Amino acid sequence: MKDKTKLIQDIREFNRFYTRLIGLLDGHLLDSNYSLAEARILYEIYTGRQISASQIVSTLSMDKGYVSRILKKFEKDGLISKENFSTDARVSLLALSEKGLKVFHTLNQASNNQVDTLITPLAITKQKELVMHMQEIMQILNGQQ
Repeated sequence: MKDKTKLIQDIREFNRFYTRLIGLLDGHLLDSNYSLAEARILYEIYTGRQISASQIVSTLSMDKGYVSRILKKFEKDGLISKENFSTDARVSLLALSEKGLKVFHTLNQASNNQVDTLITPLAITKQKELVMHMQEIMQILNGQQ
């Protein structure tokens, strides 16, 4: 039990380190007007091309009401467009507007720049090692090892 407590503490210490390192605790991600949740929803809409709100809720395991409030904000700000699904008028498919695409690309580039700044001081071998360990963590936590 003592060993497990230490493992849990170590994992939580890493989580605190990493969230602080990449600024996830800031109210606004990457010096933008958007939170992490908002940026992630923009990402899902971008990669999903046309995606429903319920798909976003399911993919991100987020509260339906919270996602709904964010989507209303996006709609008000002109970041998304809605189109009724052809076979079910109750379902709207979401897509990024031109303004939404601009915001997404700005956030995406800022995120890429942040990671580049983080890894540039490392030798290329250390960069590759870091990515390998990150992939291994994802495989372990996804139950693939």
